[in-house]
Amino acid sequence: MAGTPRGKQPSLTQLRAFAAVAEHLHFRDAAAAIGMSQPALSGAVSALEDTLGVQLLERTTRKVLLSPAGERLAVRATTVLRAVGALMEEAEAVRAPFTGVLRLGVIPTVAPYLLPTVLRLVNDTYPDLDLQVHEEQTASLLEGLTGGRLDLLLLALPLGLPGLTQFPLFDEDFVLVTPDGHPLGDRSDISPETLRGLPLLLLDEGHCLRGQALDICREAGRGDQTTVTTTAAGLSTLVQLVAGGLGVTLLPRTAVAVEAGRGGLRIASFAEPTPTRRIALAMRMGAARQGEFAEFAGALRESLRPLPVRIVR
Repeated sequence: MAGTPRGKQPSLTQLRAFAAVAEHLHFRDAAAAIGMSQPALSGAVSALEDTLGVQLLERTTRKVLLSPAGERLAVRATTVLRAVGALMEEAEAVRAPFTGVLRLGVIPTVAPYLLPTVLRLVNDTYPDLDLQVHEEQTASLLEGLTGGRLDLLLLALPLGLPGLTQFPLFDEDFVLVTPDGHPLGDRSDISPETLRGLPLLLLDEGHCLRGQALDICREAGRGDQTTVTTTAAGLSTLVQLVAGGLGVTLLPRTAVAVEAGRGGLRIASFAEPTPTRRIALAMRMGAARQGEFAEFAGALRESLRPLPVRIVR
C-alpha cells in the first residue's frame, strides 16, 4: 500500500469498525456488535487501511486475522475511541448533571443492605439519572472502573490501587454471629482474642469481607495456619451454616437486620476498640463527572444516617 495521503485522517466510523473487527475477528459478528451492515463495515476498514497506508487485516475464506500492524494499531484505536467517549461524557455532564447513565458497581457484602437507600436517593433526588447496578467482587469492579466499563464503585476500603479518588461514606462495626445456646450469644463485651479458639466460617476466596475477617483474626492472635474447612458464596448461606451449628461468623452491622433476623442465631458485640470496616465510593481520578460524584457522595452520606453506621467525611 502507498503511504498515508497528506492531510487525510481516519474517521471515528472507520476506527469503530476496525476496533470491532479486531475484537471479534469476524465481520458478521463485528457488524452486529456496532449496528452496521457487513458491507459498510468492510468498506470502513478498507478505507482506514487506505488512509493509514498499512494493511490491518489478513483476510481468508474462513477467518479474519490481524496483521502485525493491525495488532499494534488496534490498541491505539481503542484508546482513541475511549478518549472520544470520555469527551462525550464530559460534554453531557457539563450540559446536564445527574442525567444519562450512571454505571454503579457494588460488592456483594454491601449491595443487599445499602442499595435500598441508594435507589431511594436516586428516585427521589435524581429522577433523570439512569442508574445501572452491577454486583461483582472487588477485583472485577476495579477492573471495570479502570477499563471504563463502570463509572462509580461502592465498596470497602482499602483498595490498594492507584489512580482512584475515594469518597469515604461510613465506618461500621463487625459483630459475631453464633448459634442459639452459644456461651457468647447476646454478649456486648467480647474480646477479639476470643476468635482464636472459635470455629470460624468465612466467605469464599475473592470476597473482600473474607480478607477483612482474616485480618481481624490475625490482629487477635489467630494464626494463618488455622484451617477453614467450610466456606460460602454469600452471607445468607454463612448465617444458615451458623444456625445449623457448624460454627460462628463475622457480619458487618448493616447486614444484621437482613441476615440475622431468622431464628437459631444470636448476635454478640465486641468491646472497644471494635473491629470495623470503612465503606466508600470510588471513581477514576480526574473523571469528567468528579464534581457530580462528590455531590452524590455527600447526599448518600446523609441518606445513610439512619443505618447503624458512623458517617465519615
